[in-house]
Order: sequence, then structure tokens, then C-alpha cells
Amino acid sequence: MGDLTGRRIVLGVTGGIAAYKAVDVCRRLVDAGAHVAPVLTKGALRFVGAATFDALASERVQTSLWDEQNPIPHTRLGQGADAIVVCPATARLLSDYRSGRSGDLLTATLLATRAPVVLCPAMHTEMWEQPAVQENVQVLAARGAEIVGPDVGRLAGGDMGAGRLAAPSAIVDAVERVLAGGGRDLEGRTVLVTAGGTREPICPVRYIGNRSSGKQGHALAVEAAARGAKVLCVSTVPRGAPDVPGIEVVGVDTAAEMAEAVQRLAPGADYVLMAAAVADFRPVGVADQKMKKADGPPEIRLEPTTDILAELGRTRTPGQVIVGFAAETTDLRQNAAAKLTAKGADLIVANDVTAPDTGFDHDTNAVVLLDAEGGEAVVPLAGKRQIARAVLDAAIDIRHRHNARNGETE
Repeated sequence: MGDLTGRRIVLGVTGGIAAYKAVDVCRRLVDAGAHVAPVLTKGALRFVGAATFDALASERVQTSLWDEQNPIPHTRLGQGADAIVVCPATARLLSDYRSGRSGDLLTATLLATRAPVVLCPAMHTEMWEQPAVQENVQVLAARGAEIVGPDVGRLAGGDMGAGRLAAPSAIVDAVERVLAGGGRDLEGRTVLVTAGGTREPICPVRYIGNRSSGKQGHALAVEAAARGAKVLCVSTVPRGAPDVPGIEVVGVDTAAEMAEAVQRLAPGADYVLMAAAVADFRPVGVADQKMKKADGPPEIRLEPTTDILAELGRTRTPGQVIVGFAAETTDLRQNAAAKLTAKGADLIVANDVTAPDTGFDHDTNAVVLLDAEGGEAVVPLAGKRQIARAVLDAAIDIRHRHNARNGETE
């Protein structure tokens, strides 16, 4: 357990079944030395009792904007907080907070604070995967909110999927990290991210492509922006890219276009994260008219595309951290290690796209991180935003180690 001694934490609890886990979060925060002020919504009181938090927290539960003893409770809470934690954060809370709606004490407190905010989403998988909910999360993250979870696991009703509240220990760890200054650890840095699968045209209609959706690359962009970075996102699916502050999206289609964009932008980047699935080959010639089935199978000659990652490894700027990605179907570690060496990258993020709930077009992933110094870390099945957090943590650690060896400081 870390040390939060003397830190004032507002613990917001909303009306979801995971509200019972907020009791454990409250206890852990108090055990770590924090002064915890619980704020429960009317919905939360349907799942947990105020008396439980009264007994465990540092002060009594507050539920109303109209408490006669505190005529402006949201201002007192918001201005006095070192951090605000919402556990669980329901879809409604995320929507209200994103749009600035203050319908109750908790949302009013969120709007009345300049303290860091930690949001812990929990809801059923179908709700979590709704585009509106995902957009709200992306916007809030880009505005600086720390998003913790959700995890993948057993949900209310017995089914499995993404949407399970993060472990109480992980939530408290996030609060400690944010208050220690780790929440904006990319402030002043530029991060270049590539996302999606390139499309190499055969004719005006058909192309050679792959199944990459761009979700992992876009999650990396959102996480980097949330941590204070200026983000350049070169994406083959720009309409699916996050439209949030701090992220500049550059739309491309082919491997050649991606290579041009990356080569142009990379010299100014502190971190380059090559999450895109770039075609290794392209047709030598492109037909100027649609190919017809009646003409029979076409003969397509292929030529290699530019190896963008290898070029980055050869032409990197001093201090730059380069991260490659390896989507594999066999011999995961061996193939990833070979790619790490061949491309001159600092880190390879490898995943087995044949494993359940991982890889292309899923909202979850599981990866192995291999670095150039022989380090290895396994990140088990989790949401792609959590995978992004682990990747950026590893990349930042590599930069710190490089600087320490060279006697440099950030």
C-alpha cells in the first residue's frame, strides 16, 4: 500500500452494480492515509448503504446539493480535493461529465474542481462498446481525466466481456500515480502514432489489404494525449480516429503515403509508435478501369513497399524511442525478437492474432513486450486502452534509461 497521507480524496459512487466494490476502494484509500469524502448519487444508494461509507470514510456521506449545513457543498468539495475518483463511472456519468451537465452533487463537484479526476468505468459490454460511450471516454481522457479500466471478466448476469470494474488495488494505484505527477508524464513531448491497415490498389475498385481496424493505434493516440503529449496520428481510417484535443490526424491510404507522412513527421517526435499494419508488397501497376470477372483471374505482379520501421531505425533522431508492432500467428516470441533486431527498434509489441478476443477489430488485446536490452513483459487480456498504457509506460521507461546512461535529464 502506498502513501496518500493527508491527501483529500472525493470518492464518487454512482448507480451501478459495481458500487459495492467502491467500499473496498474507500477502505484502501483510508488505509493509505487519505482523507476520503464520499459522495453518493441516488442511484448508488440503491446498491450500497450510506451507513457503510459513514463507518469507513473520513467524513459522512453527502448526497445532495441542498444540504443546509453546507450551502455550496460542490464548491467546498471540488476546491478542497486533491483528487476526485468516480467508482464506478456509469455511462450516464460519463455523458454528463463530458457535456458539462450538473444534475446532482457528484457532477456539480466534478465541474467545480481543478483537481485531477480518476474515472473507473463499469457497465455491461454492449454499453461499453457503444460508439457514444467510447467517444465520451476518449474526449474525457484527452481533457486530462485518468481512465482506469474497465477489465475483461465475469459481469452481472453471468456472461463474460469487457466492462468489469478495475480491481480496487489498480484504482488506488492510479490515484497514487496521478498525485505523484505521473498522470501527465508526456507533457511537452511529441508522440507519432500510426494506425490501421494500408490498402494497395489493384484497380479503382479493388485493393490488397489486411484486417487491421486501427483501434490499437487510436487507443495509443488517446492515451498519449491524456498524458499531456502532442500527438500526430497517421491513420488509414481517419474517420474512425479520435476527434479530441491534442491529437492531429493525418489520413493516408497506401504504404507509400504512410511512409511519406512518417518520414516527414518523425524527426520532430520523441516517440514513434508504429501500430499500423503496413503492406509488405504492392502491385507493380494499377489498372485504370475496374477489372471484370468475365476477363478471368488477373495476373498481379508485386513489388516490395518501403520498410518504414527499418528506415526509422536507421535514421532516428538522438533520444528518440521507436516502438514496432508484430501481429503473429506462430512462434510469437521468436518472430518478434527477430523483428526487434532486424528493424533496430527499442521495443516490439507482439500479439497472437489467432488467440480469442485479441488482435484485429477486437476491443481487447493481449501482448508481449520485448525490448532491445532483453527485457520482457507480458500484458494479459485487457482493453486496448490498458494495452496502450502499458506500451507507453514501457517506452517512457526506455527513454529514462537511455537518458540515465547518457547523464541527461528530462
